[in-house]
Parts: sequence; C-alpha cells; structure tokens
Amino acid sequence: MAITEQARHELHQILEEILGADKASTLMEHLPPVGWAQVATKDDLDRRGALTDATLTGRMDALDATLTGRMDALDATLTGRMDALDHRLTGQIEALDHRVGGQIEALDHRVGGQIEALDHRLTGQINTVEARLLTEIAGVRVDLHRTLRSNAFLTMGAMAALVTTVSAIQSLT
Repeated sequence: MAITEQARHELHQILEEILGADKASTLMEHLPPVGWAQVATKDDLDRRGALTDATLTGRMDALDATLTGRMDALDATLTGRMDALDHRLTGQIEALDHRVGGQIEALDHRVGGQIEALDHRLTGQINTVEARLLTEIAGVRVDLHRTLRSNAFLTMGAMAALVTTVSAIQSLT
C-alpha cells in the first residue's frame, strides 16, 4: 500500500491531538518521506557502492588503456618526426658547413694571394727607396769628402800663411 501525502497529513493531525504539536512533529520527522520499501539499508548502500566502484574501476582501466595507447602512438609519431627533423637538419648543417668551408678556403686563397702581391709590391718599393737612399748617401759622402779635402787644403794653406806671417813678424822683431 502506497502512502500518500494526504495519509501522512492525517496521521500528523491525529498525533497532534494525542501527543501535542511538538511531539507529533518530532515523531513525524523520524518517519521516512516515502514508504519503507523505498528506504535504502546499509547493505543496499554497500552493494551500490561496490557496483559503482566496479563500474568506475572498469571505466578508469579502459580510459587508462586508451590513454596509454594514444600516448604511445603520439610518442612514436613525435619520435619519428623528431628523427626526421634531426636527419634533415643534420644534412642542412653539413651542407652549410661544406659551403661555408669552401667559401672560407676561397677567401683565404684570394686574401693570401693579395697579401703576397702586396708583400712583393712593398718589397719592391722598399728596395727602390733603399737604393735611392744609398745613392743619395753615396753622393753626400762624395760631396762631404770633397768638402773635407777642400777644407783641409784651405786650412793647410791658411796655416802656412799664418806660419809665414808669424815668421815674418818674428824676423822683424
């Protein structure tokens, strides 16, 4: 027999007449809001909890397996992509290294040739300047030698004249 709200209300009124309003309300609050057939026991709750745990465990295991599979697939995909990228970048770096190495060698050869040409040109110019200086020095030496010889003769002539003058002055005295 289903307990209706009307039946609950009538029971509450009868209890109020017999027990008073407060005690009737207290007693009614201890009754379930539905029939006893609808009230769950601890065993019902334990069975429901076990069923819920089993359902959640199954779902979590399935989700774990799905996620693990997807993560493994993603890991394999990323590893493959990274390996391909590494291979491609290694090839590009090696090609760049080869190209730059060739350019450096060509530049080194060209600069080395320019330095060698500059060295020969500067050596020639230095040799020319040195030859001119040696020629100039030789000319200055010749001129200096002539001047010294001329000055020596002049000095000797002046000394001879001085000796003659001194002798003449001495013979006068």
